[in-house]
Amino acid sequence: MKIRTKSSILGHIPVIHGGKNASQMADTHIIDFSSNISPIGIPLSIKQSIKKNLDSIRNYPDIHSSSVISSLKNYTGLEKSNLLVGNGAIEIIYNFCFAFLSKNTRVLIPIPTFQEYEAAAKLNNCKISYFKTMDLSENLDEFISKIPKNGCIFICNPNNPTGKLLQKNQLLRIIKEAKKLSTIVFVDECFIEMVPDSNESIISAVKKYDNLFILRSLTKSFALPGIRIGYAAASKQIIQVLQKIKIPWSVNSLAQDAANVALKNKSHLKKSNLIIKKELNYLTNKINHLNGFDCNKSSTNFILIRTKRNSTNLQKKLLEKKILIRDCKNFRGLNNHYIRVAVKSHKDNLKLVKALENLK
Repeated sequence: MKIRTKSSILGHIPVIHGGKNASQMADTHIIDFSSNISPIGIPLSIKQSIKKNLDSIRNYPDIHSSSVISSLKNYTGLEKSNLLVGNGAIEIIYNFCFAFLSKNTRVLIPIPTFQEYEAAAKLNNCKISYFKTMDLSENLDEFISKIPKNGCIFICNPNNPTGKLLQKNQLLRIIKEAKKLSTIVFVDECFIEMVPDSNESIISAVKKYDNLFILRSLTKSFALPGIRIGYAAASKQIIQVLQKIKIPWSVNSLAQDAANVALKNKSHLKKSNLIIKKELNYLTNKINHLNGFDCNKSSTNFILIRTKRNSTNLQKKLLEKKILIRDCKNFRGLNNHYIRVAVKSHKDNLKLVKALENLK
């Protein structure tokens, strides 16, 4: 029997991400600079909540994540009807594309950027155009001229992997022009809370623009990649559609408990951003002074670095020193001369700098 499936699935290639693989997980001595999470780790209050609520796993979780939606209402200032909770940001990306994109949809993606937008759009046979730029703010007029009609734009702000940040007024220009063309603007703000001394979030703009979709995650800000919890903000109409196709019970009980605790802990974000600001400057200055390394100026908790070395070989050499970095060769728009490192504690950052200094 011949098993039939969609051609888009047969050609689908899963995205390779950073983070330790299964064999590396057992080695607790490896410092993971490939995963862009908060440098101060998980708040103690969340760990305590998980331990306290372990018995909740014997029951089905709240299918609507009602308590988290209430917490998000207080946290964002939006109405409950404008909010959606998902099993991490990735689930929301794929559900969004499944719901709103098709083979007739023209999609515009600035590159290099987070690869899951492209992967999810391709699964829905979209017509994708790429706009290559290392800093979208410098090419804004040209980008706006490329906005498709009845289509979709993906923008990561701050952008992963470049760390570049668009200002509110720049994003609003894009949204307004896109609205004239009946095009949805998908803005990924998963790192927006880890931008020290700046608040360029446009999450409140979903009240005004029904073509705006905002993606957020608690994974990065509160160091919870293993829990899988993310959320979205958009018009009531968009949220209603996504609620219809959402897999039942996709957000587990412990993730919902962790989210409720995290959203009450804004002091964690303040503490994290103090370290990010200080250590971002430290790493950038130190690495820029090393021969063969050039840091892309970043606004957030990671740095894209151009190197004269082969990125794959460099990753291998550093792993021998128990340091894991992100090889960026698989980002569309980059090549095997780019790596990315997260901003971590000063103790860990010292080890990274020393390892780079001692490379042979």
